[in-house]
Amino acid sequence: MTRHFLPALLTAAVFLAGLAMAQAPAANPKVLLKTTKGDIAIELYPAKAPATVKNFLTYVESKFYDGLIFHRVMPGFMIQTGGMTAEISQKPGNPPIKNEASNGLKNDRGTVAMARKEEVHTATSQFFINLVNNDGLNYRGNAPDQFGYCVFGKVVSGMDVVDAIAQVPTGSRRGHANVPLEPIVILSATVVAAK
Repeated sequence: MTRHFLPALLTAAVFLAGLAMAQAPAANPKVLLKTTKGDIAIELYPAKAPATVKNFLTYVESKFYDGLIFHRVMPGFMIQTGGMTAEISQKPGNPPIKNEASNGLKNDRGTVAMARKEEVHTATSQFFINLVNNDGLNYRGNAPDQFGYCVFGKVVSGMDVVDAIAQVPTGSRRGHANVPLEPIVILSATVVAAK
């Protein structure tokens, strides 16, 4: 009886293993930014930038971005947000994270990358959306002036909103240049279910 049972058990195990392998991989997480100019949906790439995506999702889930503005708008370059209030005050964030710019993703039009200071590993909450292919922001080596800016996602809908933000009049406010004269606010940032 054992001789007849063993092949059936082995066949069932192979079938179940095949079923498990046939399951579709988990979809990349998506975040919806509802802004005063419209909605921007961003697909995140945790396989390429795990620490960065985890950091970003921590801010999203804690509602950190809600109420912040796009504080740096530079047509032909990028739009930046994630750290300033409408009063142009820096909102304190979490400790800086490791720069994962060497992940192979490029700062191409529509990609989302972490902003940082001159030092390589100083990104916290601020991020930007590339308006054009910004090759000069890509990883080129380990020297501080070659390390680049970590891409961790891409706009999958709402580039028309991004482009509209890029066209607003800007000026200087409280020591910051390229600030929209009329605040463009993130009303909410939420993780959205994969479809």
